[in-house]
Amino acid sequence: GILKWQKCFDCGQQFHGAVRLALGWACWKTYLGRPDADNIRCNGMTALGKALRPSRPEEALPVLEAELALSRRYWSHDEECILIAQTNVSICLGSLGRDDEALVLKRAIYARRVATLGISHEDTIRSGINISASLLALPRWDETRSLVLDTLLPAARRSLG
Repeated sequence: GILKWQKCFDCGQQFHGAVRLALGWACWKTYLGRPDADNIRCNGMTALGKALRPSRPEEALPVLEAELALSRRYWSHDEECILIAQTNVSICLGSLGRDDEALVLKRAIYARRVATLGISHEDTIRSGINISASLLALPRWDETRSLVLDTLLPAARRSLG
């Protein structure tokens, strides 16, 4: 499946750097010919976008936005799929220094996760941490401190120990 493009089968390590970028392109080229509604093709687009993001975020953003549009069009019933695609876009926006835009999207993702999974779920906490990263970049120290100490830390202690 798609994991062969992201992780070494021998050692289990995630690929990174130039290898990840080369494999992201190879993955996309392998599945490009499939129909738009094919989930593997969509995953190939995600692999390319995530591979581009660290070194070429300006090239990654249109790829990740296209993947989000495909997810909304063909998998609108799969909220988790859409939330993951939105998270990828929001992180890329942050990489481009567009922290205000990233923060708006991250807050919407967090609100959906709280509503569907509850405040103490690991994915909800992770979404909250993503918000704190944007708040730190802006820099909005007091809001970051409040979110982490008053909301995320108690939730993490309850659910994760």
